[in-house]
Amino acid sequence: MPYNTFTVGSDCQLVVMGPFGRVDLAHVTGFEAQQMTATVRVDRLDGVQLGAELPKGWSGSFSLDRGSSAVDDFIAQIEQAYLAGQSIQGGALYQYVNETDGSVSTYQFSGVVFKLTSAGAYRGDAAVTQRLDFFASSRKRV
Repeated sequence: MPYNTFTVGSDCQLVVMGPFGRVDLAHVTGFEAQQMTATVRVDRLDGVQLGAELPKGWSGSFSLDRGSSAVDDFIAQIEQAYLAGQSIQGGALYQYVNETDGSVSTYQFSGVVFKLTSAGAYRGDAAVTQRLDFFASSRKRV
């Protein structure tokens, strides 16, 4: 539940649907998403400036402490399918945000492709932190 009048990280829940089904991420410690746009600027002869930001998808990342082989297996399955010449469809990502008024906002990222940017560093007694990046064709509220 949101604290006071602002959202905190624990108000966000994520569901990853890869090209081969749901991926249960064990210990997500961070999530970030950014809209990508193509900038268009018009400099009219009368001196008026016009602009537009054309939607070009979304990018983002997950930070997680490795609690299982889920992410490694997920990426390995995609890689093996690619190397075997199989067709690989984009996945989906669902973000649920608990709002301060008690409602829940749901966003669906579509056409999602994933990249394991860091499989983690294994050191002594430290947690193995992994990073999973993604690109989505679009995001909509559902």
